[in-house]
Amino acid sequence: MTRPRILVVGAGFAGVGCVRRLERRLAEREALITLLSPFSYQLYLPLLPQVAAGVLTPQSVALSLRRSQRHRTRIVPGGVVGIDTAAKVCVVRTISGEYVTEPYDHLVLAPGSVTRSFDIPGLAEHARGMKTLAEAVYIRDHVIAQLDLADASNDDEERAARLRFVVVGGGYAGTETAACLQLLTHNAVKRYPRLDPDLIKWHLVDIAPKLMPELGDKLGAAAMDILTKRGIEVSLGVSVASVDEEAVTLTDGRVLPSRTLIWTAGVAASPLIGTLGAETLRGRLAVSAEMDVPGLDGVWALGDAAAVPDLAKGEEGAICPPTAQHAMRQGKAVADNLVATLRGEARHPYTHKDLGLVVDLGGMDGVSKPLGVELHGAAAQAVARGYHWAALRTNVAKTRVMTNWLLNAVAGDDYVRTGFLASKAGTLRDFEYTDAYLTPEQVREHTGSFRGAVGTGGGN
Repeated sequence: MTRPRILVVGAGFAGVGCVRRLERRLAEREALITLLSPFSYQLYLPLLPQVAAGVLTPQSVALSLRRSQRHRTRIVPGGVVGIDTAAKVCVVRTISGEYVTEPYDHLVLAPGSVTRSFDIPGLAEHARGMKTLAEAVYIRDHVIAQLDLADASNDDEERAARLRFVVVGGGYAGTETAACLQLLTHNAVKRYPRLDPDLIKWHLVDIAPKLMPELGDKLGAAAMDILTKRGIEVSLGVSVASVDEEAVTLTDGRVLPSRTLIWTAGVAASPLIGTLGAETLRGRLAVSAEMDVPGLDGVWALGDAAAVPDLAKGEEGAICPPTAQHAMRQGKAVADNLVATLRGEARHPYTHKDLGLVVDLGGMDGVSKPLGVELHGAAAQAVARGYHWAALRTNVAKTRVMTNWLLNAVAGDDYVRTGFLASKAGTLRDFEYTDAYLTPEQVREHTGSFRGAVGTGGGN
C-alpha cells in the first residue's frame, strides 16, 4: 500500500505548527511527511529587533528542527521556486543551487511573506530589511560600523550622516526596530568618547496618519510619547521619495543625510504565490475557511501567504491578519483538516479570536493590549516578554532567551561587529531571494516527466 506524500512548504510558525501536529496525529504508515525549507530552524520573528540590538543572540531565536530525535519528517534544505499543480510536483532549488523535483499528493503552502517594497528610486540598492535572521545580524553590524566610522572621521558632515538612521514603517516591526536600535546606539556611544551623543539621530517614518493604529489611539499615543522622549523623531503621513548612498529624500521635501535606511513598510505574500495562477485576495492566496485552495486538488494554504477568512470577526470579507498567533493556530487547524481528509472524516473551518497585541520597545518600555486590556510602560513590557517567552516552542529556546535577557540586563553589550557581509551592500534581494522564482514555462521544463504520470506515483 502506498502512503500519501504530504509536502509542507515553509518552516515558519504555520509550517512547523502543521508538521508537528501531523507527526502527532498520523501514524508512520499513514503518510510520508516532507518539510521544504532553506533553513533547518524555525525563526521566532517577533524577537528579531532584539537580535539586531544585541539583547538576544541569533541562535536563541532560531529553533532547531533537528534537535529532537522523535520527529520523523524528512527535511529538504531548499526553497520551492515553482509548482506544477497539474502534475502535482514542486521544483526546489537546494542550498547548493541544484534544482530537484518533489512530487506530492497533498501540498501545504506556508511560504510566509517578504518585505513589501515599492518602485522608489534607489530603494532596491540601498534599503535594508528586518525579515530574516541574516538581516538582523547584518543590521547590527552595519549600525555599529557607522559608529566606528563616525568616530574615525574628521569630516563633520560625514560624521553627522553616519549617525543619522532612518526607519520606514510605523507598524510593529518598524516601531520595535527603531526603539531597540536607538537604545543600542544610546548605550554604545558611551564607549566612543570622541562622539557627541547629541549627533545621533533616529527617524521613524510612515505614510499612515497614526502609529500602530491597531493598538488604538490611547496606546498609539503612549508609544509615540515613549519614542519622542528618547529623541526619536516620528514623521507620519510621509514616505520616501528617493534614496542614494548619502541621503534619504522624503516626500515632504526634506533631505536627510544618512547612510542607513531600514525598510519595514509592511509585508507581502511570498512571490511563490504569484506563480500559481490561482485567485488571490490582497496579494494572498484565496482559500476556504478550511484552508484548502479552490480549484487546486490537494493544495492547502495558510499563514501570511493565504487570505484565510476571519470568521471570529463576524464581518463579511474579513481575513486573518498576518500575525504569529494566527499562523501557529492555522498550522494545527490545517493538519487536523488534512488528517480528516485522509481518513474520510468531517473537516472544520478555522476560527480564532485575537488574544491581543504586544509591542516590546526595549529597556523597561512597552505597549500591550492583552485580551483588550491596555497597558504601557514596565507592565506592558513584562506582558510582552512573558508572551514571547511562553510562545517559544522548546524549553531550550526559552532557557536561551531568558538567559540572554538576564545577562544583557546585568552586563550590557560589548558592541562587537562580526564582519558579516562587510564588503557587500546587503539589500532586500540579497537576503530574501525575491528574484529566485521560475516562470510557468521553466517549471514545466523540470516537471515534464511527471505530467503524463499524474496519480500513478506514491511513497513506500
